[in-house]
Amino acid sequence: MLGWSITFLVVALIAAFLGFGGIAGTAAGIAKILFFVFLILFVITLFRRAAS
Repeated sequence: MLGWSITFLVVALIAAFLGFGGIAGTAAGIAKILFFVFLILFVITLFRRAAS
């Protein structure tokens, strides 16, 4: 999931550099959502492993 987040971030940066604002904004939003989902799942996994 972190890989997909980084991929969308790179797409957003390239689109912003080339002047495609709508695509850049959408890709950045998707990257942000995927990053937070990854972060939440990572923290849950850490707590589950610590409890075992």
